Amino acid sequence: MLTERLEFVPERDSATFAGVPAASAVFLLRGKDAQSEPYVSKTANLRRRLQRLLGPVEERTRKLNLRDRVRTIEYTLTGSEFESGFVLYQVLREAFPKTYQNRLRFRFAPLVKLHLENEYPRASITTRLGRLNRRSFYYGPFPSRPLAEKFMNDSLDFFKMRRCVDDLHPDPRFPGCIYSEMKMCLAPCFKGCTDQAYSVEVGRVQAYFDSGGGSLVRELSVEREAASSNLAFEDAAAIHARMEKLKPLISQLPEVVHRLDRLSALVIQPSHLGESVAFFRVERGFISRPAQFCIQPAEHAKSQSMESRVQSTLDSFPLLQPKSAMETMEHLAILKRWYYRGSRLGEIFFADDKGILPMRRVVRGISRVYRGEKAEEHSTTQSQPPGENSPGS
Repeated sequence: MLTERLEFVPERDSATFAGVPAASAVFLLRGKDAQSEPYVSKTANLRRRLQRLLGPVEERTRKLNLRDRVRTIEYTLTGSEFESGFVLYQVLREAFPKTYQNRLRFRFAPLVKLHLENEYPRASITTRLGRLNRRSFYYGPFPSRPLAEKFMNDSLDFFKMRRCVDDLHPDPRFPGCIYSEMKMCLAPCFKGCTDQAYSVEVGRVQAYFDSGGGSLVRELSVEREAASSNLAFEDAAAIHARMEKLKPLISQLPEVVHRLDRLSALVIQPSHLGESVAFFRVERGFISRPAQFCIQPAEHAKSQSMESRVQSTLDSFPLLQPKSAMETMEHLAILKRWYYRGSRLGEIFFADDKGILPMRRVVRGISRVYRGEKAEEHSTTQSQPPGENSPGS
C-alpha cells in the first residue's frame, strides 16, 4: 500500500530529508516500539512536512515534534487530492481498524432504497446498506438527505405506490390515509387493489428509478400521442402538463445517481508520474486502487490507438470485491465527497447499461486532466436519464 520505506536516524536527518521528494504524499511514521500507534497523515509537500515533524526541536514552541520517537518513514506519492484521500483511507483502515471512521469523519451517502423484499414494497431514504445479496435496490449517491427525500417524494407523486412505513396486514375495515383519499395510493392497506395491480405499480416505480425517469417519459409520450390521435385534446393537455412537471425533476438529477449494482464509472486524476494520469475504476460503488496510464505509448504499443490502450489498461484492473456492505458505504462516501465538491479536480465517466464506457469522451477527458483544463460542463447533472443514450452514459 505504501511503496517507499526509509529508516530515520536523527543524526543523519539532513540526508533523509534531501532524499524525500517535495511532493504530495500519504505517509506513516513508526516508532521503536512495534506496539505503539503510528502517525498517519497526508500532505501536499512531504519534505517540508517531515522537516517540521522530525527536524530539531525549536525553543518555546508547541508544534508537534516526533524526532526522538520515529525510526521508520513509509510513504506513497500521490497526484491529486482524490488519490491522497483514498490512499489515506486505506492506510488508516489497516492501521486503526476500530477508529478509522472517526478519524476520517465519514458522512455516508444518502440513498433511495426500494424495499422489494417487503410483501408490499415501498421506498425510503437511508445511508446504510443492507446485506448485498438481498432483493432491495439502492439508488444514489445523493449530495444530501433533504435532496434525496425531495427527489423521492416528487417522483412518487407520479405513481400510486404506498408512502407509509409499516408492514401491512391488509384489512378491509382499515380507513386508509390521506394518500388513498387523494387517489395517490392504490391502498393495499385495506385491499383497495389486488396484489397483482400493486406489483405492476411497483414495477413501474422500479423502472423509473432504474432509468432515471426515462421510462415514465416514454410512457407519458405514448399516452399523449394516443390521446391526440383520438382527438382527446384535454387529456393530451393534462398529460403534457405532467411531462412538463417531470422534466425539471429528472433534468436536475445528478449524473452520478445510478442503481448501485449498476454504478460503473471511470475516475481520471492527475498522476505523480510524468506523462501520465491515474485511473480509478468504480464498480457497484466500490473504488479500485489507482492504475497509472502513460500518455506516450511504449515502443511495442505505438501501433495501438489511444482508445485500445485505455481499454487494455482497464482490462488489467484486478476484480476486487468489497468485503462488506460497510466497505461499500465507505467508498461511496469518498466518491460523494469528491463528486459534489464545488470545484473538483479530475473527471468521471459513466458506463452505459451494457457496462461500456464512452471511450471517445474518455480520451478527451484524459487530455484535459493531463493538461489541467476545465472538465466538461455537463459532468455534474445529467441532461437525460441514464440508459437513454445521454452524453454522460
